[in-house]
Amino acid sequence: MAETMQTLLEVKDLTMDFGGLRAVDTVSLEVCAGEIVALIGPNGAGKTTFFNCVTGIYKPTRGQIMVHPPGRKSQKINGFKPNRVTAIGMARTFQNIRLFQNMTVLENIMIGRHCRTTTSIIGAILRGPRTRRQEQETIDKSYQLLEKVDLARYADEFAKNLPYGAQRRLEIARAMATEPFLLLLDEPAAGMNPKETKALDELIVRIRDEEKIAILLIEHDMKLVMNISERIYVMEYGKEIAQGTPQEVRSNPRVIEAYLGEEADA
Repeated sequence: MAETMQTLLEVKDLTMDFGGLRAVDTVSLEVCAGEIVALIGPNGAGKTTFFNCVTGIYKPTRGQIMVHPPGRKSQKINGFKPNRVTAIGMARTFQNIRLFQNMTVLENIMIGRHCRTTTSIIGAILRGPRTRRQEQETIDKSYQLLEKVDLARYADEFAKNLPYGAQRRLEIARAMATEPFLLLLDEPAAGMNPKETKALDELIVRIRDEEKIAILLIEHDMKLVMNISERIYVMEYGKEIAQGTPQEVRSNPRVIEAYLGEEADA
């Protein structure tokens, strides 16, 4: 069990201000190896802003974001650019699907693998044996990834022609192509029907179990969250109002109040 306890991501007192608006207010969170952790809360709670701070899209106003990559030295990543955060080993997906719609499914994965290849510009132009070998390896590994997420049959199809649930899975596979130790999923089940959600639920658990990738997800589908999360953090109005196991969170009066309020507004 010792391996499971290694902390991978440690966020302390994260605060994000936009002018006079405080979108995230001193939120702390951690994710350990082997965990699926969920970040939940009503609309406008600050969840995606939190993700954007962690993945380098925003530089937080205050607080500390520490990563502890397995087998490498820990580092503070506040203010790192998104591509550098990805290279360290944290990959994310977005609420709105951001695939390269006019490229094939296989090409989308190959682009994800780009940050793990070492071919130089000169090497790419001259196409020596090493470049060709690396290209072939990229194709092979990309195809293996498509098999893992059950998309191999669509390899040569344009991304835009995929069914919605398959596009979501492709986005997750592209993030996995960067070989992360932590995958951040922003509302992966958004817009899915119950059958697609169930398949996604199983895929996320499989990624954690088979690929040994820890997962932090933002999600509105409470059934999915309660089914697969070890721990849950709850935000409301930019603040963390609760954390714990699914059982603890489900019975927390503040969480019930936050969600009942949202249902009343709906």
